[in-house]
Amino acid sequence: MHSSSLWLEEISFDIAIIKIAMFPIFIFLTLIICLISPPQPPPLNISYLKTYNTKMVAAADSLVWEIVKNNNSFMRKKSGRTSRSGSIRFSVERGNLMSRSTYKYSGIANSKTIDISATDDNRGSLTMKTKKAGTSGKSGKASIALNKNFRRTEKTIKSQAIDNYYRPDLKKAALAKYTAVYRSNRVAKGVKKVAAVKKGRN
Repeated sequence: MHSSSLWLEEISFDIAIIKIAMFPIFIFLTLIICLISPPQPPPLNISYLKTYNTKMVAAADSLVWEIVKNNNSFMRKKSGRTSRSGSIRFSVERGNLMSRSTYKYSGIANSKTIDISATDDNRGSLTMKTKKAGTSGKSGKASIALNKNFRRTEKTIKSQAIDNYYRPDLKKAALAKYTAVYRSNRVAKGVKKVAAVKKGRN
């Protein structure tokens, strides 16, 4: 019994030595297999990306103005005749009633804007930004046709954009812009002739 136990101990000792000796070889073979055929990553489940709706966050009007007031593609600078008059900044984006580069009239920075323009059929159109304008681009605008007589159209502009607390500060500019559009449409239709330019004495 004693000899058999010694024999078993010697065998277990030899097996342990073989395992220790084979361990670096096993690691080396594993690295070679990984380099030859690296394990493929599991397929990425992108189904949740299809159902994820991205939503833009609207920035404050004052912050947008600080970003665009000195550099935007709609700005037009005109130098004054004298150093005292300085330079004037115009801006030609839609929603700017006075075409002036100021925070009040800016059609880019303000979330509520009024735009009055002439259409191709010599009529008028009132365009305003809606609540979706900051996140949906073109679809965030509402247009109203101005095809009635002057007084009724003036009442429409006041009720839709001024008296309902939308932009009461633009009342004077909006009515002035519509007056200019109305006059130009009458000239285009042939109802009114173009006023002759007064010249000085010969």
